[in-house]
Amino acid sequence: MYVENYNRSNEATAQERRAAGQTPDRLIGQVSRCDGSTAVITGIYADPEHAAHLTVGKLISVNLGTIRTVGLVYAVEQAPFATEGGALSVSVSVEFLGEVRDNGTGVIFDRGITEYPFIGAPAHRIRASDLRAIYDLGGKHAIRIGSLSQDGMIDATVAVDEMLSRHFAVVGTTGVGKSTAVSLLLRKIVEARPDLSVLIFDPHNEFGVPLADHCVRLNLKTLSLPFWLFRLDELTEVLYRGHAAPPEELELLRDIIVHAKLAHRDPGGVLRRKLDSTGITADTPMPYRMADVLREINDRMGALEAKSERPHLRHLRLRLEAAMNDPLYRFMFGVPATEETIHETIGAIFRIPNDGRPITCFEMAGIPGEVVNAVCSVLARLAFDLASWSDGKFKVLVMCEEAHRYVPSDPRLGFEPTRLALARIAKEGRKYGCHLGVITQRPGDLDPTVLSQCSTIFAMRLSNESDQAIIRSAIGDASASTLAFLPALGQREAIAFGEGVAATMRLRFEEVPPSLLPGKPENGDGALTRANADIRQIIDRMRSVTQPMAGSLLKHSYDLGSEVPDGDAGTYPAGPSLSGGSRFFSR
Repeated sequence: MYVENYNRSNEATAQERRAAGQTPDRLIGQVSRCDGSTAVITGIYADPEHAAHLTVGKLISVNLGTIRTVGLVYAVEQAPFATEGGALSVSVSVEFLGEVRDNGTGVIFDRGITEYPFIGAPAHRIRASDLRAIYDLGGKHAIRIGSLSQDGMIDATVAVDEMLSRHFAVVGTTGVGKSTAVSLLLRKIVEARPDLSVLIFDPHNEFGVPLADHCVRLNLKTLSLPFWLFRLDELTEVLYRGHAAPPEELELLRDIIVHAKLAHRDPGGVLRRKLDSTGITADTPMPYRMADVLREINDRMGALEAKSERPHLRHLRLRLEAAMNDPLYRFMFGVPATEETIHETIGAIFRIPNDGRPITCFEMAGIPGEVVNAVCSVLARLAFDLASWSDGKFKVLVMCEEAHRYVPSDPRLGFEPTRLALARIAKEGRKYGCHLGVITQRPGDLDPTVLSQCSTIFAMRLSNESDQAIIRSAIGDASASTLAFLPALGQREAIAFGEGVAATMRLRFEEVPPSLLPGKPENGDGALTRANADIRQIIDRMRSVTQPMAGSLLKHSYDLGSEVPDGDAGTYPAGPSLSGGSRFFSR
């Protein structure tokens, strides 16, 4: 039976064609096979050009009278039917997504199938009004992020509140526009949610330029994070450069830090005589001075009964002094931050108030891994604590670029405190307004527990089979065959599914102006380009030492027996203050 004969004589087709002037090539064919989730549609085209719209990834509808069943084309082949006069026989395999029906006031879409197509039911190219109904968010707070790949005239929208509250992920291989899509999403999110603060872990320093009008940039030059905010495991990650601390030194440091906290809180020593009843531990977020730590080490080394501990105390002191003199750790030891001013430091990091720039980009390129691990752990932990203790008033989104670095699938890899801090956000953050955004090119290397907590996923092109399998296992509805297109997605294309979208959709992100593309070279803050590269500048940047700071650090000698002036944080004097004289990073 030819398609044009359907157009002239089939009654169901006439019911479908309600508007005058509809093109006769909307009819695809008729249902020839159907099971619980898929169907096969066959037809014969007298003009083979009319079959050009039958391509993989398109949506079609099957007319059942009052209901139109929506299906996704996942395979097209030439059917083994005899034809005459150059006609083309076509077999189209579709997967059911749901049903479209008219409710008197408009068109609505429901997932799932209540009435299956009968053999011979006519199938059509889907109408634009039906496409809009499928992806309509029903009045939810939505943001436009692009357009449908099937019909560029229809907006691709995301329910921003649902996407944030249940966490989301952006996955895709290198070079597909993943970072551009993330910067676009963030711009849209902060415009739609002005109450939200955003913290980005930016390992390649690529988000500062596209988000320049919305963000402040945080790096070793501008970061101020006092050492006493670090838990013991985070501090030892820095002191021992990512290696495990010797158990003897770790236990000594644990005890000495408690004494230093008590010395700072109780100079008279009343509490130190009742150490067991204070409840203070090495992880208690209380300020203390490194001078008191070194003084305690010095006192213990001079004690007669400390003969066996003396080598461990000496090694511990050397490590502390090396870290305090290292310019890479000025953000911890070089800028004093007391209990009275810590609210300014944390407020500046998490943009409270945001002063029109709600995003903080923590730029990590060139920073040693042990520093990145410790700082990311502290910041993730603080983000959760601020949200949980604010009674819902503080909303924050933590974005993790290259997330498989922090929460790898292999528990033996990565830094355990960072893994625990991010996993805690993933599992409990939604209750307190602490949201998580995951960005990775290798979802197979990401902790599946974290990925499973991301209820909205934007999957861009993935070529690795194991990565594709991870994403296929995450999709929850009957449109799993959509993900068969992952290896062939175009630039800026993605398949979005989950709580943030009405139905699984293939979309194309908005095109971003060249000036807002991530990773654009810049010259404003000393970033090197081919035009201004200089060997002295390169070596200075490798050392992370500026001349005034280097001179101050290297010339100063520390006397363990000297008194520390009032107000000193117990650190080595660090010469000129950072960021143009401000103790806190510039806004």
